[in-house]
Amino acid sequence: MQRDDAVGFRQPTVTPVAPESARYFMGGHSLSISQWSLCPMSASISGAQTKRHPEAAGSASEVLSTATDFSPDETDESVFAMSGFRFKVERSAKVILDLFGAALLLLAASPVLLALWVLVRLDGGPGTYGHMRVGLNGKKFPCLKFRSMVVNSAQALDDILASDPVAAAEWAATRKLKNDPRITPVGRFLRKTSLDELPQLLNVLRLEMSLVGPRPVVESELDYYGRNARYYLAVRPGVTGLWQVSGRSDTSYGERVRLDTDYVRGWTLGRDVMILLKTLPAVLFQKGAH
Repeated sequence: MQRDDAVGFRQPTVTPVAPESARYFMGGHSLSISQWSLCPMSASISGAQTKRHPEAAGSASEVLSTATDFSPDETDESVFAMSGFRFKVERSAKVILDLFGAALLLLAASPVLLALWVLVRLDGGPGTYGHMRVGLNGKKFPCLKFRSMVVNSAQALDDILASDPVAAAEWAATRKLKNDPRITPVGRFLRKTSLDELPQLLNVLRLEMSLVGPRPVVESELDYYGRNARYYLAVRPGVTGLWQVSGRSDTSYGERVRLDTDYVRGWTLGRDVMILLKTLPAVLFQKGAH
C-alpha cells in the first residue's frame, strides 16, 4: 500500500505498487519496493514497456521520438527522491502556498469570475464545465474551466478531424488547433488571456491540483509521455507550469513532455515561485496562447 502526503508525492509504507493508471502505461508491471522507492522518479523499471492507445498509433511515436525519454536505469537525482528536514519543510510549504495562494486569488478575483460567468452564459450554454483529467497517482478529476467552446464541441471536433486532413495532422501533433472553429468569440478572449483557467483555483483548494506543476492532461495523452508518464503521475497537475511560461502552444508536444519531466526531476520550492512570477508576464504578453 502507498500513502499520499499533504503535497502529493508518493511515499511507501509496506509494499508499494504502482497505481492502476501507472501500471497501464508501464506495461502492466507492478513495482517492488526497490523499484518504486520514495516515488516513481527514483524507480528502476526493468523491462517496462509503454502500452499504446490504438487511436494514437503513428502520431505518438513521432512525438516520443522528439521527447527526452530518461532511461529507467538512470539514477534520478531529483529533489523528490531526497529526504530530510529541509525537503519536508519545502513540501509542507508548497501545500500551504497552494491553499493560501488559491484562496487569496479567488477572493481577489471574485468580481471578475462572476462577470465572466455571466458573459459566457449569454449564449445559453453553461458558464463552466469540468473536463476529466488525470491527476496524482492516475486519479481522474474534473478540471474546471470557463466554457470557451460551442456546446456540442466534442461532435464538432470529430467532424472537423474527419473532413480536414490538415487539422487532423495538427491535432495529432499538438492536441490543439490554432484556428479552432469551435471556440466562441468570448471564449477566444478568455483563452488569449488565460482567464478560462481561473476556476482551476477551486481544484487547487480541493487538492486535486497545485498552483505550479505539469498542466493536466487527458488519459489518452499519457501515451505521448512514454516511460516519462511516471513523472507526470507523481505530482499534482498545476494551474501554471514550466510549459505554460515557455511558449505553450508555440512548442511541440515532445517539448512539453521534456519540460514537464524536467520540472519534476528538478523541483524546488524556489523554482515554483519563479514560475509563478513568470506566469503574469506570459499571460499579459499572451506568449503561446491561442
